[in-house]
Amino acid sequence: MITDVGPIDIDVPRDRDGSFEPKIMAKRQRRLTGVDEMVLSLAAKGLTTGEISAHLAEVYGASVSRQTVSTITDKVLAGMAEWQNRPLDRVYPVIFIDAVHVKIRDGHVANRPVYVAMAVTTEGTRDILGLWAGDGGEGAKDWLAHLTELKNRGVQDVLMVVCDGLRGLPEAIGTVWPQAVTQTCVVHLIRNRFRYAARQHWDKIAKALKPVYTAPTEAAAMERFLEFSEDWGGKYPAIVRLWENAWSEFVPFLSFDTEIRRVICSTNAIESVNARIRRAVKARGHFPNEQAALKCVYMAIMSLDPTGAGLNAGPPVGRRR
Repeated sequence: MITDVGPIDIDVPRDRDGSFEPKIMAKRQRRLTGVDEMVLSLAAKGLTTGEISAHLAEVYGASVSRQTVSTITDKVLAGMAEWQNRPLDRVYPVIFIDAVHVKIRDGHVANRPVYVAMAVTTEGTRDILGLWAGDGGEGAKDWLAHLTELKNRGVQDVLMVVCDGLRGLPEAIGTVWPQAVTQTCVVHLIRNRFRYAARQHWDKIAKALKPVYTAPTEAAAMERFLEFSEDWGGKYPAIVRLWENAWSEFVPFLSFDTEIRRVICSTNAIESVNARIRRAVKARGHFPNEQAALKCVYMAIMSLDPTGAGLNAGPPVGRRR
């Protein structure tokens, strides 16, 4: 018997009538639940099956094969399927959407997106709504399918959807929730300037753009942007066009006070979750298939909430069970 303190030999008396029902360990059970919980916890923190096996052997003297570790972690698949298809609330004030790229071997190793949708509930808690693996690069068409799935699971309306500047994404959001406000992540918008400007001008352009996204009103932001256009439009017209094309999705957060702006002006609320996912997948290098990748990401998300009461990933914001 494998236990928390190492293997233990158990000599069970014969029961000719087969009427004895063990209380601590059920019939045909080979491991106590503490070992399973330990394996799942270590896997969620990014350890590979080989590292988990070596850890149990070193610390507890227990011989647990890599195949046994994999079998234990496969137990989460049923729970993951149930979680992924659970009914959702009818209304969410804010939904953040983003993708994390992982390496999956499908004939050859390639970067594949894992789409993540996280909501802020009406109670002010965070709720990871779903995870989906993509086939190629991140695309608005895939997001349209995933957002439609959320609607089919009960999400009838969303007040605001915060996303990066992916082309076609505002149209996809409007197709699913016509009255939802699309807010482009300001941080992504600022970073995109790097593609069009020389490195020696990055700091100056960032300083010139700060009055735009910190303006007290939309009108003031427009005035500051016109000033920016006059100073930098001649040298970098592509940056000006970038902001002009994203203006309608950039300005919605300016209608709120400072405290709310900090939450909805960027996808930072979901980035803390993404960082935990990246840390968990980094040690594995790549995954043999899509299911293995989703299992790892799912366990990483579940480990953010060890109590099951809420998502411990930042201020107001718990995963619903």
